[in-house]
Amino acid sequence: MADVTLGRAAGPAAFVPGIDWRVAGAALLALAGGGLWIGDSVSGTQAALYLIGGAMGLVLYHALFGFTSAFRVFIADRRGAGLRAQMVMLAVACALFFPVLAAGTLFGTPVKGLVSPVGVSVVAGAFLFGIGMQLGGGCASGTLYTVGGGSTRMLVTLFFFVVGSVLGAYHLPWWQTQPTFAPVSLVSAWGWPLALAVNLAVFAAVYAVTVALEKRAHGRLVEGAPARTEGVQRLMRGPWPLVWGAVALALLNFATLALAGRPWGITSAFALWGSKGLGALGVDVASWPFWQPPAQAKSLQDSVLADVTSVMDFGIIVGALFAAGLAGKFAPVWKLPLRSLVAAVVGGVLLGYGSRLAYGCNIGAYFSGIASGSLHGWVWIVAALAGNVLGTRLRPLFGLEVERVPRQTSC
Repeated sequence: MADVTLGRAAGPAAFVPGIDWRVAGAALLALAGGGLWIGDSVSGTQAALYLIGGAMGLVLYHALFGFTSAFRVFIADRRGAGLRAQMVMLAVACALFFPVLAAGTLFGTPVKGLVSPVGVSVVAGAFLFGIGMQLGGGCASGTLYTVGGGSTRMLVTLFFFVVGSVLGAYHLPWWQTQPTFAPVSLVSAWGWPLALAVNLAVFAAVYAVTVALEKRAHGRLVEGAPARTEGVQRLMRGPWPLVWGAVALALLNFATLALAGRPWGITSAFALWGSKGLGALGVDVASWPFWQPPAQAKSLQDSVLADVTSVMDFGIIVGALFAAGLAGKFAPVWKLPLRSLVAAVVGGVLLGYGSRLAYGCNIGAYFSGIASGSLHGWVWIVAALAGNVLGTRLRPLFGLEVERVPRQTSC
């Protein structure tokens, strides 16, 4: 997510880059061609999920909607715009999801939430993931959309995200032997009306607390930089207000539930990609306990295009590339400082390893987990925030910025 800082008013001379038609055209061709290919080789539903992923990538890029910098600037500088947007996103998603999950079907399709166990592995994994967010420079969704937007550093993070995911898949059986509780669905335990009311009350409380703390730290809510464009131009080229992104992501997650029968996830695909890569090198990954359940074994044998999470991840990358072309901002930088590169490697491994231990990332565990009424999602965010606190403190050791708004004085 874009850092929310004080900005100067845009004047007539403000520079707005033109559309990069080569990048936007290539991305649009990849979206259309990829959709046709997936539709022909797998199914029309799978093609639609690829295009929903593309829409997610565009939304994430244009709204600069992420989680890593939102957590960091609140931890370090008490700026809460990103957290407030997350509360709006969760509120809309829960309002849509809870009645449907209680019914068990949506438009005649059976649906279920992402409800996972709560235990030592979740706490440890989410904590490691939180550290990895700050060192790697992104979360799961943030890594994908910034890769699509042209960030070469995040390519490094993504590669080692995959490495860490494979390592986590290999070690997960041991972590599953540690103390754990059975999955808890608040929707099933309390009924959807009470579960929704309690969740909405928590979201409102978090929203209010961020407002109070930001005003105490800065005397007012810190404004972001003004928009460069307005009207249709802003819709097409960005940047969008955070609340647009929040509502759009909630609606797209609901569309995912309708088509896939379960909410949006990201990181299970990384374990699949890495395991397939090791298998191609002769490693017998099929014998790992992680891949023993029949459904898991089948996904290891099938094409990645048959995997819902994979095609949506591909769509996010291409959708973000399309958005970057529309915004005229696709400009990869290939020279990376050594300390920043090391942080990307370490952060990527922690992100991948932590997401496997915690049964998901900021999307599958936090966003979709809470939207599913899973107690696991709330435990995840508490542990992940603790990891973000440590990760934020570690960033300067790797030459990474911790953004703060300059104090306004009369001097």
